Amino acid sequence: MPAVDRRKQVLDAASKSFALFGYKATTMEQVAKIANVGKGTIYTFFTNKDELFDEILLSAIMEMKRLAEREIRKDRDFFDNLYRVLDALLEFRSEHELFIKLSQEVRDIGTPKAHEGLTKVENGIVGYLKGIVENAISIGEIKPLDAQVVSFVMLKLYVALTTDFNQLHKPLSKEQIKEYMMVFLADGLKASS
Repeated sequence: MPAVDRRKQVLDAASKSFALFGYKATTMEQVAKIANVGKGTIYTFFTNKDELFDEILLSAIMEMKRLAEREIRKDRDFFDNLYRVLDALLEFRSEHELFIKLSQEVRDIGTPKAHEGLTKVENGIVGYLKGIVENAISIGEIKPLDAQVVSFVMLKLYVALTTDFNQLHKPLSKEQIKEYMMVFLADGLKASS
C-alpha cells in the first residue's frame, strides 16, 4: 500500500479551506481537520498560515502558466495567441474557487493578505504575458515598447472588457472583445510592414 503524502494532503485541505472560507477565516485547526491530520503535522511542512497560503498561490499560478502554455500555437500570430492565453487565464481565474473567494474577501472586508494574493496572481499573469510580448518584439511582430507596460495594459484592458464593462452594460461577445482589443492595441502595436 503506497505511503500517504501528508504534505499533499495538507495542501489539498488548505486549498479547500481557503476557497471555502477565504484567507482571514481559515485557521490551521480547520486545515488539520479537513486534512484529517494533527495540527502539528501541518507545522512540520509550513511555519505558519502565510507560508501555507503562499504555497497554495504559487501552485495556482504554476497551473495557470501550464494552461497558458497549452494555448500558444506557433503557427498563429501574436494577437491570436494573446486572445487565447488571456481568455484561458481569465476563465481559469473566474472559475477557480480560491480566486472567487479571495475577490469576495477583498471586496467585502479588504483583507490585506487576500489582496496581496490576488496581486501575486495578477503579477504572475503579467510576467507570463511579458515573455510573449518580448518574443513578439524580438521577431518584429509588434513595436519595440516596454514589455512590462504593454503586458500590464493588455491584461487591464482585457479585464475591463470582459468583467468591468459587464457590471454596467450588456456583456460583450468574445468577437466584440477581440475586435476592441484589435482596435485599441493591434493598430497601435502592430509593426509596420
